[in-house]
Amino acid sequence: MVKTILVYSMGEVIGDGLIKLPFIAGLRAAFPDARISWCAAKGETVYAGPLKAVVEGYIDEILTDGPTGAGAFDILPWVKPFGGRQFELVIDTQENLRRSAVVRRAAGVFVSAARQARTRDWPVAVTDRLARLLALASSGQGAPTPIILAHPDALAAAKALLPDGSTYVGLAPGAGGQDKRWPLERYLALAREIALKDAVPVFFFGPDEADDAARARREAPTALFPESDRHDDYPHVRGPLLVIALASRLSAAVANDAGPGHMLAAGGAPLLSLQKDARKAVKFRPAAAKLEMLVAEDYGDGMAALPFNAAWSALARLMSGVA
Repeated sequence: MVKTILVYSMGEVIGDGLIKLPFIAGLRAAFPDARISWCAAKGETVYAGPLKAVVEGYIDEILTDGPTGAGAFDILPWVKPFGGRQFELVIDTQENLRRSAVVRRAAGVFVSAARQARTRDWPVAVTDRLARLLALASSGQGAPTPIILAHPDALAAAKALLPDGSTYVGLAPGAGGQDKRWPLERYLALAREIALKDAVPVFFFGPDEADDAARARREAPTALFPESDRHDDYPHVRGPLLVIALASRLSAAVANDAGPGHMLAAGGAPLLSLQKDARKAVKFRPAAAKLEMLVAEDYGDGMAALPFNAAWSALARLMSGVA
């Protein structure tokens, strides 16, 4: 029985931190009794910041100090990474061979993306690469899975904001760049169709999207805005933790290629992902347990080329459980 595990990465910003959450949940499921340490070799990871509460119960320790393989001289043979600590299993998620050789010194069993990346069948998608590493580390028994939050207040907040008795469908119209956004009026049209199916549209807007949120309130009167319309007893639950908790209450969701989509996927919502171009759609595919994906490039130039009927058909399949 494996008792100590180290996952080795270079660090995580919010986007790839979200993509990796189902891998983390699958790792804990495969090794429920192990102490899992996470090394952010360059010193920063959202698992010690915005996503700390999300990975509670999944990651036991964050390592950022000491020789970690990121330094120019860490390759020297007398350098002992992690202060000489040893781990029964090390999963190396990065693909640099020099750094991989350093972290190998701390491993009993060693699973290396740097080695796997040199094989012909190394997947393109980040989620598939992580799934491959997890399968190798667990002798084929482990697989990515939606994260189940251990934070009781987050679960209580989500239930208070989206109570039992209704069918909820999430809509996340935002994105970091305007060119990645499907037109807001199409999301509003989806909200109307959702309401006609006796379901409740649930909008997710970022703090810089106040004008879009105001328009959605006017044109989608049956919709809910749980991040801003707080009537629960847990106002300290907010940000990614709240969105991931709310995702567990959704029967389906739609999002552009942006952080909210990865949060909804991590929380277990069946997801329709609207992508701008095929290359990024493949590599950074959301790790949703049930996923439909449409790529605007397949229809024309720009996100507006992606037709409403295709999106509604895909969303309806997710809502019905067919996808």
